[in-house]
Amino acid sequence: MLDALAHPFSYVVQPCYDLTGSWWMAILLFTVIIKVVLLPLSLWCQWNSIVMVRLMPDLNRVKVKYFGDQETIGEKQNELNKKYHYHPLLSLIPLAVQVLILFGLVEVIHGITDGGAPGTEFLGMVPAEDGGLSWVMPFLAALSAVVMGEAQNRINPLQREQSRMEKNSTNGLSVLLSLVLGIYVAAGMAFYWICSNLMSIAVQALCNVIIKPEKYVDYDDLRATKAELKGLNSLSSRKTPWYKPDPLARRERQDYRRFFDTVGKHIVFYSERSGFYKYMQGAIEWLLENSDIRIHYVTSDSDDQVFELAKTNPRIMPYYIGEKKLITLMMKLDCDVCVMTLEDLDTFYIKRSYVRKDVKYVFMFHHMTSTHLVGREGAYDNYDSLLCVGPHQLEEVRRAEELRGLPRKELVKCGYDLLDRQIVEYASRPKAASGKPTMLIAPSWQEDCILDSCANEVIGALVGHGYRVIVRPHPEYTKRYRARWEALQSHFSQYPDDELHFENDFSSSDSIFDSDVLITDWSSIFCEFSFATLKPCVFINTAMKVGNPNWKLLEMEPMDISLRNQVGHALDPADLDLLPGIVSEMLAHPEAWRKKIEDVRSKLIFNLGQGGSVAGSYLLECVLDKQNSRKEDDGESR
Repeated sequence: MLDALAHPFSYVVQPCYDLTGSWWMAILLFTVIIKVVLLPLSLWCQWNSIVMVRLMPDLNRVKVKYFGDQETIGEKQNELNKKYHYHPLLSLIPLAVQVLILFGLVEVIHGITDGGAPGTEFLGMVPAEDGGLSWVMPFLAALSAVVMGEAQNRINPLQREQSRMEKNSTNGLSVLLSLVLGIYVAAGMAFYWICSNLMSIAVQALCNVIIKPEKYVDYDDLRATKAELKGLNSLSSRKTPWYKPDPLARRERQDYRRFFDTVGKHIVFYSERSGFYKYMQGAIEWLLENSDIRIHYVTSDSDDQVFELAKTNPRIMPYYIGEKKLITLMMKLDCDVCVMTLEDLDTFYIKRSYVRKDVKYVFMFHHMTSTHLVGREGAYDNYDSLLCVGPHQLEEVRRAEELRGLPRKELVKCGYDLLDRQIVEYASRPKAASGKPTMLIAPSWQEDCILDSCANEVIGALVGHGYRVIVRPHPEYTKRYRARWEALQSHFSQYPDDELHFENDFSSSDSIFDSDVLITDWSSIFCEFSFATLKPCVFINTAMKVGNPNWKLLEMEPMDISLRNQVGHALDPADLDLLPGIVSEMLAHPEAWRKKIEDVRSKLIFNLGQGGSVAGSYLLECVLDKQNSRKEDDGESR
């Protein structure tokens, strides 16, 4: 077979030698001729590569939609390959042709060097056998592969869209192959391989001119889908170096398996982190006391308090699932009811189940204010029901459905269990010993909050007036802007702690409950403070916190704005000289403010004192409805 290949190749090499008088130049010309002859095959592969890049946006969307479900992704990718007529194995054909050429050229080189003609000595040297100067050939072959790989990463339509790992794997294999080949074949063969690698760059450039990728590929769409997929892949980044095992990986795998091994899950709660349990606590406790239902509680916080609670209550079934694995879990979710405080369901990473279409998704609010200012537009669109805190949320959601032509969701007049418990906690607290009135400065963590825009002025207006001032930043602020926070403390370090205190421990709510007046900006902490203690707030009108730029389309003033002058006094930063007088007036009339805030609270919150029981009984009713519906379907099927 080798002779059959060598015979026609010799008819090409010999005339090239006759023309140039050099075997090296003959091999170079032979390589050029081979590339020209194989150009149609190169163009075929070029089109196949472009087809693969064309389908990449659809493939990326599949990978996002079925993130982590490799079996389904593989099935969908096969469907896309058939739809676009992409042939994955076509890229192997040029390699197979190159191997055949190598085998044939080996015999040609042997035929040239076996006669011992002058000038052919080095041409036939094999580094592994002859050593010496011939060792330069494998290194030149490997270097040519490096150059080819770098060029292909930039100009090959498929290779330039591959991930860094894919590029490194492809190029690494090519370099290794070239190095090994150069060691075990004659120098003349290695020279052909070097010429072939370098000429591949010119061939690829020519293919790009003949079949332009830009003409067939929507690169804007490709970049957008790649960015979305990259965002998913970047979730749950490792907290340990790559060479150390992730201590949570095994635990996550076990909990993931245990979750899906458990059949008959009626209700599933999901918590982003430990602090979110408090929003679901009342409903969960009511369900545990008034039913025999098991609570399946998924959390992305490995230290979530629910794991400790489960030790004393076996009907709480907690699972640790990181953000990345959570995407797959939610897509395969099989339960009757799923309760979450997570906004934007089915909009970003967390999707509704595609395994079971009748899962009822219930949203539980983690704030008491409006739905259309801070949250993104459409944040609640894909939930089946919302446990509304008060009439304002119900009216806003109905208005949004009307304006945007959305199907009507089930809106439950629920209330706010967290506030109910805070009211009870505050009422049971021992009265603080009479002393200095306490001013609590507790802003949001967004850019241009009080701590960034006017902290010196606010603090300066309060210290020295017989008050104790406490500065309690949002925990996120200290995490993101540690240097700013430390600089502020340093600036006021001359004041004693009993006059000015900077709070760094956020595990307790004592400073909130024990303060007499709250100074904030756009933080929702004012609801907890005023509605639990019935004490007033001063709102500094810093840059407004807006998540939905279209909030005015509802033509309904958000409670985030209207409440500012109902439970306190709004003040522009330019008028901070009025702050001491406003605070003095509030301290002088506590009973008037208490009655005013109590009246606002009674109109704003549904079922005050019963939020947990209303939420729990509604969720149980949902589960029972699902069970009854399933029994009816089973009866009809018989």
